[in-house]
Amino acid sequence: MKIASFNVNGIKTRLPQLLAWLEKDAPDVACLQELKALDGVFPQQALREAGYEALWKGQRSWNGVAILAKGQAPLEIRRELPGDPADDQSRYLEAAVDGIVVACLYLPNGNPQPGPKFDYKLAWFNRLQAHAKALYASEHSVVLAGDFNVVPTDFDIYNPKSWRKDALLQPESRAAYEKLLAQGWVDSLRALHPDERIYTFWDYFRQHWQRDAGLRIDHILLNAALAPRLKAAGVDRWVRGQEHASDHAPVWVELGAKARAPRKAAAKKAAPKKRALPKA
Repeated sequence: MKIASFNVNGIKTRLPQLLAWLEKDAPDVACLQELKALDGVFPQQALREAGYEALWKGQRSWNGVAILAKGQAPLEIRRELPGDPADDQSRYLEAAVDGIVVACLYLPNGNPQPGPKFDYKLAWFNRLQAHAKALYASEHSVVLAGDFNVVPTDFDIYNPKSWRKDALLQPESRAAYEKLLAQGWVDSLRALHPDERIYTFWDYFRQHWQRDAGLRIDHILLNAALAPRLKAAGVDRWVRGQEHASDHAPVWVELGAKARAPRKAAAKKAAPKKRALPKA
């Protein structure tokens, strides 16, 4: 099973690029962020013709998340991150696909910082930690996938010096991500590629894509029930090189088959009957 996450940066504008990726790399599940579109203009029919059913939550001009599943409809679990009933930003969606709980998230950017946007980022992170803890402790296989807007370490960015004031590198942001991992979540890319510089985002300025001056801010985290099935993880870099591309590239994991529990005998063999002792 292949699960991917892709910040499309505008699903209406970049639908051709999205469809090209789905056709070529064919993930079984795709978590999308930054739809930048209201629910009514979500391209449900085009995605269905491509073989995908979808669950989505849009928002005008920014935010918006979706979960696509190949050949089946995702089973909705929740449409918001718990903890703040007044939060109306479309940043979280949770569904079940093939027995896996898939949480698609678009964590707030937080810039400029300091300020209310950064405060909102940290508050949202706190809510995510609380909900993730409950998900992790459940008996289900769970994946947290999305744009976390956090560069975990300096190894995850081409040059940290010019980004030191950015919300993505702030100590509070990194500490929040580390606190999340401390619950037991496995950072798939880093787990399988501990010594490799891997980027998922290249902004549109100063030829950052052409110079491979990128950041790793899109992550796929697995809980203890799912991590043993992790077989491969990577980034579809070619998507970023398309014309009119998103500034993100899809990140993905491949999961092996679920380990089968040892079969219980249909009927336990009866213990051998004690033989009667011969009469004297």
